Amino acid sequence: MVIDCAEGVWLYDLEGNRYLDGVSSMWCNLLGHRQPQIDQAIRDQLDRVAHSTSLGMACTPAVVLAKRLADLAPGDLQHVFYASDGSSAVEVALKMAYQYWQQCENPQPVKTKYIALGQAYHGDTLGSASVGGIERFHALFKPLLFDVVRLPIPDSRANTLEHFLAELEEVLQNQHGKIAALVLEPLVQGAAGMVFHPAGYLRGVRELTRRYDVLLIADEIVTGFGRTGRMFACEQEDVTPDFLCLGKSITGGYLPLSATLTCPEIFSAFLGPPTNTFLHGHTYGGNPLAAAAALATLDVLQDQQILCQSEARIQQLAEILGRLQSHTHVAETRQWGMIAAVELTPGRDQENAYPEEIKIGSRVCKEMLRRGVWIRPLRDVLVIMPPLSISSDELELLGNVLLESIDLVCEEIASVVSSV
Repeated sequence: MVIDCAEGVWLYDLEGNRYLDGVSSMWCNLLGHRQPQIDQAIRDQLDRVAHSTSLGMACTPAVVLAKRLADLAPGDLQHVFYASDGSSAVEVALKMAYQYWQQCENPQPVKTKYIALGQAYHGDTLGSASVGGIERFHALFKPLLFDVVRLPIPDSRANTLEHFLAELEEVLQNQHGKIAALVLEPLVQGAAGMVFHPAGYLRGVRELTRRYDVLLIADEIVTGFGRTGRMFACEQEDVTPDFLCLGKSITGGYLPLSATLTCPEIFSAFLGPPTNTFLHGHTYGGNPLAAAAALATLDVLQDQQILCQSEARIQQLAEILGRLQSHTHVAETRQWGMIAAVELTPGRDQENAYPEEIKIGSRVCKEMLRRGVWIRPLRDVLVIMPPLSISSDELELLGNVLLESIDLVCEEIASVVSSV
């Protein structure tokens, strides 16, 4: 499928067929395609300057954007470091955390290790891949990756909040003197299959990392900018991390840009002699066009009160998922704001998953594509994450096509299996 153009939540291929963009072009197209205000901001910036380096100078949109992000971020996250993608934003946080402990007011040079969660995904650069925990993505590169302290994935279906926090505290009690930071995806682990953490887990992690003097890196590449119903997922549990990593939706999905935010205490450790400098940079970090797109995205979120308006769509999506919850071939539906997942099963009386070779998720997605809706699976989990600008009718269409496609594909597979 080759996309030729787009409008709103719709993608159009070279033959003129249209497809509802049910996963926001890989979780980043926040407000729909060809959003007029963002389009115009990029055109206006083109008349000024398309690119200027952030090494030794700055550009107006990036400066203004840094202030806007600092004002929106929780707590005292006042300092912004720009990169070009989510992987790089996490890489920046990992390196900053390491260097902070080497040169802070009371240096602790043995704090060089990281805690990460099972089935985590933080990107594909070597540092972000090291803290990632999905074997099939990074197994080939294992000799190149550094070791981390890996905790089991805190799946709300698998155990209690107290159990997962006790596991973390045991590790911190024994190893906090060697741990620079803990990195996690707040509330929901996307690439793991939209696995949701127990309510209160993020809050508990923040309290424990503070108690044991370990930095907290929150990877909000997926959950940031209103996806969970709040501007940032950390706000759902009133948490301020030491590093907040942003990307994907930051420009409305228009241009590559990411940002790592941190607090004055960490920033101050990099001041002073040249040896304190954070020797890390990206050619296009803080690019004026991308920053202009990001500023326009924030304007649209504010001017059109998108988060308030999305409350009705969040409720509508919950109703769609409710209709699916009793389906014979749906093991579970999960939702955080406008992030949703539908997990498929051979049948409610069967505990086993579909055999991997059946590729049930891919089959359902292909059927949905044939019916004009594009989503992508994570194996047996169907991910639903449309632009926040989706209308009631468009969301209803997505829900209907989803149900029809599950019905058709699962019935076809059942008939083939029963005839063998």
